[in-house]
Parts: sequence; structure tokens; C-alpha cells
Amino acid sequence: MSTIIKLDQIDRKVLEILQMNAKITNAQLSKEIGLSPAPTLERVKKLEQSGIIKSYHAQLEPERVGLGVSTFVQISLVGHRRAVTESFVEKIQAIPEVVECHHITGTGDFLLRVISKDISTYQTLMLEKINEIEEVASTQTMVILSTFKESKVLPIP
Repeated sequence: MSTIIKLDQIDRKVLEILQMNAKITNAQLSKEIGLSPAPTLERVKKLEQSGIIKSYHAQLEPERVGLGVSTFVQISLVGHRRAVTESFVEKIQAIPEVVECHHITGTGDFLLRVISKDISTYQTLMLEKINEIEEVASTQTMVILSTFKESKVLPIP
């Protein structure tokens, strides 16, 4: 388990702003948080070095790049030994269409979010890749019809 790092109000404000706009300049960020540029840059570097800020990304619109089908796939494994779980995770990480993989409680073992060009492409992915993973006992697919909230912004306590 990770160590929780103490954040002051300025750190929280920096994180809030960077989550909304990672392209903001240091000069603009310093104005928004009320510090001069040098200490602002030091704070950002500290947040990066501590691992709080993992990376910076461009968030794409899937449909605009030809990815029109999103699904959740619940996976049940053939067993629950560590070797089975680790082997499954290693194999699933090699599939680029799987954009999220969560180890869960409940009736299944894993919940994947899979993105595909269309249903036919999704079906091929399931038949030729995911269902061919020997650790997979069963799958259940839920096609996402609409998304009303999808945020990458964390509510920092």
C-alpha cells in the first residue's frame, strides 16, 4: 500500500489546476495559486518526484479516432492462485484494446474496459484474444450505450 503524502492547500490547488489543464504554463499556474514562478515550479517538481503526479496525457475523443464501441467485460478465472492471476494480468496487459483492468470482488474476478472500432472488431477481439487466454473461465460483456460522466479529475481530500 502506498504512503499518503501530506498536501497543503497550495499543493491541492496546483493538483486541481493541473488535472484540468496540464498544458498550463508555469507563469499562468503561479498567478492562479498566488506564488512566484520559482516556488511554483519547485512544488510541481516535488509532486512529480513524490509520485503524486504520474504523467501527463492528452485525453482523446474515441469516436473521433474511429473507436465507436466501448464495453465492460467481466472475467471469471479458472482458479484463484497467484500464478493464475499474475499470468492473466500479464496477458491482458499486452492487449491494447483493453484500456482498464480492475481486480474486483463479487461474482467475477476482473472487470475490463475494452474499446473497439465496432461490434465486429470487438467480437473478433473476444474470440481471438481474450477468450483464448487459458486462465479465462467465462466472460460477460456489457456494451456501453451512453456515458454521462467520465472524469479523470480526482477529488483531492
